Amino acid sequence: MFHLSSYFSVEYMLVLLPLSVGLYLILPQKLRRLSLLLCSWVFFWAVSGRLIVYLLLSILLVYLFGLWLGKVQEEQEAALAVCQKQEKKTVRGRYRARLRNVCILGVVLHIGILLAVKYTPFISDNLNVLLRVLHLPVKLTRPVFAAPVGISFYTMQAASYLLDVHRGKIRADRNLLRIALYMSFFPQIMEGPICRYEDTAMRLWEAPRIRYDALTQGTQRILWGQMKKTVVADRLNLLIENVFSGYEAYDGCVIALAVVCYTVQLYMDFSGTMDVVIGTGQIFGIEMPENFRRPFFSRTISEFWARWHITLGTWFRDYLFYPLSVSKPLKKLTSRARKRFGNHYGPLFAGGVALACVWLCNGLWHGAGWHYIVFGLYHFALILTGSLLAPPAARIAEKLHIQRDHIPYRILQTVRTFLLVCVGELIFRALSLRQAAGMLKKICMQFTLDTFRDGSLFAMGMDRQDYIIVLVALGIVFAAGFVQERGLQIRKHLAGRNLGVRLAAGYALILFIVIFGAYGQGYLPVNPIYAGF
Repeated sequence: MFHLSSYFSVEYMLVLLPLSVGLYLILPQKLRRLSLLLCSWVFFWAVSGRLIVYLLLSILLVYLFGLWLGKVQEEQEAALAVCQKQEKKTVRGRYRARLRNVCILGVVLHIGILLAVKYTPFISDNLNVLLRVLHLPVKLTRPVFAAPVGISFYTMQAASYLLDVHRGKIRADRNLLRIALYMSFFPQIMEGPICRYEDTAMRLWEAPRIRYDALTQGTQRILWGQMKKTVVADRLNLLIENVFSGYEAYDGCVIALAVVCYTVQLYMDFSGTMDVVIGTGQIFGIEMPENFRRPFFSRTISEFWARWHITLGTWFRDYLFYPLSVSKPLKKLTSRARKRFGNHYGPLFAGGVALACVWLCNGLWHGAGWHYIVFGLYHFALILTGSLLAPPAARIAEKLHIQRDHIPYRILQTVRTFLLVCVGELIFRALSLRQAAGMLKKICMQFTLDTFRDGSLFAMGMDRQDYIIVLVALGIVFAAGFVQERGLQIRKHLAGRNLGVRLAAGYALILFIVIFGAYGQGYLPVNPIYAGF
């Protein structure tokens, strides 16, 4: 069986992607869209095997529930066209309830499949603990299901489609193949980004011709992602695995270093994958949403999450936070709180409830474990605290004549935000809350520099050369991010230079990957981290 483990595998880079591009180039438009769908299903089958049945079931459910919603909407329009003016409100209310029920059923079916596949062992384990605490002589079985790669991502896309049809934002699509291509497009099926129907479905179905500039810029983006993944993320993996799997043997300084390295690894791994995904889409003329916008330049945790995994954040914002915020109970709470606590603190009561729900779901979305839940609630607490402290912090800065836009203060804020993010990633990466607490305790109570003095740092999976390569690569990524923060679009700027400069830049990047990539003897292939969520 043809097996494919990631977008960085030889099978993807040298077999599936070139073949899909070649097939796309030689086919007429009507067949190009079908070739994309075929390549997408081949990719998913190569990654998940027989578990492709989950994806096919999701496609069918999305299609049928979309048609059901569309039929109810058509019936509503017909009824409103013939009823009296005074009856319109009643008719709208009746059909609104039907639409809501159909949409809830469709979304619950998808979320239910996701919960059953990913969370049944976690739920049953915790129920068994509760039963033991209550001294009840019952023990639930612990069923374990095989989960297809990407189920969390395509479930979110399915739910967003049904919710948008229900809201009347888009019309139900009667073309099953177009729905299938929207749900299955192979560059984003494994790790996102989480696309919206209105943004990508029609463009995918148009199957535009491959343009030279899109081909070259898409290839550049793929190489950039390959560099971030293979040179940095994979090279850091040995150190991170050694420390997190046996942190008891290390002092607080080494643990802190491993936590920082994991934070860097996670970013370089996930953003590198997004570079490959978005670059692949660009080759086919599909503009996919950005999922990262230089998050480590953020000055606050709120800003960080506006720049990190953007499509997940906007999904929770549009389909969970906003609907909860405008619900009747929370609107009443906001109104009462505003009268008592003012226009800043009043809305935070209702907003805090909605925000807590978002971050609870965010944590659980990443995995079935209490450390994921605490990870989500940790960021909820930071964001809420930041909102609560914003007015007094502004007043203190004004009294002390602190210029909050000056570079030293901005650097201080950026460093503080990075350290807070690292604490969250420690909780996220740890195997349990007990391990996370133990590692934090060691960082605070047993922080020494002995490992740096005696040279044992270079015997934990990375030698001196590895650290130098990582620092050089990070310097390149930081420099690129810095100029992008200042408004320079590097690839467009490079496209305006002569052919010799463009070729030199491309070959330099390829050589850097070939010479310094972490592969071969001593390195195990590292699957993309977010593919497991």
